[in-house]
Amino acid sequence: QVQLVESGGGLVQPGESLILSCVASASISSTYVMRWYRQPPGDEREMIAAIAAADSTSYADSVKGRFTISRDLARRTLYLHMNNLKPEDTAVYYCYSAWPNRSPSWGQGTQVTVSS
Repeated sequence: QVQLVESGGGLVQPGESLILSCVASASISSTYVMRWYRQPPGDEREMIAAIAAADSTSYADSVKGRFTISRDLARRTLYLHMNNLKPEDTAVYYCYSAWPNRSPSWGQGTQVTVSS
């Protein structure tokens, strides 16, 4: 199974920014569906950003205008640029990728905490 390894989480103050990275153990393509999810404490996992064929993107209303999903095929890396972070963005963030003829992969999760 293809592995995804996330990094970039941490503790930040409200209004600050973070960039999450998710490196795949196999090549990625601009046709693959890749997503970021998050799971707040005591809550369910929710999808917050997706990138699909031709790098079309979509976002949850809660992060639209503040978060940007992108990918670098040469680095096999999915990114989530997070700006103007709020306390309600505190969660464990997971990346996800679908693969042709393979089971989808999940990253191990990275903690983001927004607190003053």
